[in-house]
Amino acid sequence: MNPFIFTQSKDLDGVLAALSAGEARPIAGGTNLLDLMKEGVMRPSQLVDINGLKIEGLDLDKVEIGDDGGLLLGALARNADTAYDPLVRERYPLLSSAILAGASPQLRNMASNGGNLMQRTRCVYFYDVGTACNKREPGTGCPAKDGVNRQHAILGTSESCIATHPSDMCVALRALDATVHVQSSSGKRQIPFADFHRLPEDRPEIDNTLQPGELITHITVPQAERFMAHSAYIKVRDRLSYAFALVSVAAALDLDAGGTIKAARIALGGVAHKPWRVEAAEAQLVGKAAGEQAFAAAADAILQGARGYGHNDFKLTLAKNAIVQALTSAARGTDIASGSDRAPEGDNA
Repeated sequence: MNPFIFTQSKDLDGVLAALSAGEARPIAGGTNLLDLMKEGVMRPSQLVDINGLKIEGLDLDKVEIGDDGGLLLGALARNADTAYDPLVRERYPLLSSAILAGASPQLRNMASNGGNLMQRTRCVYFYDVGTACNKREPGTGCPAKDGVNRQHAILGTSESCIATHPSDMCVALRALDATVHVQSSSGKRQIPFADFHRLPEDRPEIDNTLQPGELITHITVPQAERFMAHSAYIKVRDRLSYAFALVSVAAALDLDAGGTIKAARIALGGVAHKPWRVEAAEAQLVGKAAGEQAFAAAADAILQGARGYGHNDFKLTLAKNAIVQALTSAARGTDIASGSDRAPEGDNA
């Protein structure tokens, strides 16, 4: 690990000034950033501890109802506290299930909501500084395309990169139309979740649309009561816990009394450089009876253009089956523990 300066700040102006100055990085839980630093993948010159940061009128470590009646997630609130919050469990069970499917209880107790959005790919070539990687060193190549790519993307890939985004929480936030709120020395900005993460294209080293000097302050999620009764998060992985998704699906349905679909939300993880959602596929479900035929047609629409790279060819079939399974589970009714390695009640100390 390279030498770096470590500072702590409760003052927003001081934090933003440090982030604007150069290679400084904010740190809260540090569950991904510290790993990247230990491996030599990221080498910030300064870490700014923001756990004590105060912003007038905003509780960064709280989960609460927003001004519009939706959900407001402070960037410093821990993943475990967010998942187990009564407001989230009752009104946004899809988000709770997705968070509980990620990492381990110990990591969820440390990881912050803002940091979850900033996770970087777990591609083995990205982590191995002895190999080429366009994401780590632009222009050096992407050995994953012809190498070990079982975990890699089947959608939205480019010649430069076929890595996947690792977050579970972000898949649910994409399905729920969240908004990321950021602040810099120049002012505040709101980023629709659909626009926050990037596809690799020819700049795979850039993961998101944050500008230099910007800091995530909170995340808002619009009201989602119509999806409370019919949602599911399905995560297919090599082992039950502490493993990244081969394919994950966040699915939510709004059904009428006869089982006809009034609205649908479907987002995928483990298949692209960002949480993957195709609104046109959701629209084609509206007015259809909830059932395997409609779900399979929607899955085909979502996966249009998907391609494998050898070791991950199985994801083409797996993704379709996972979409159908998630929608079928959602239609039956919400299960807060679906797709998760749910810890016993209260195991979030």
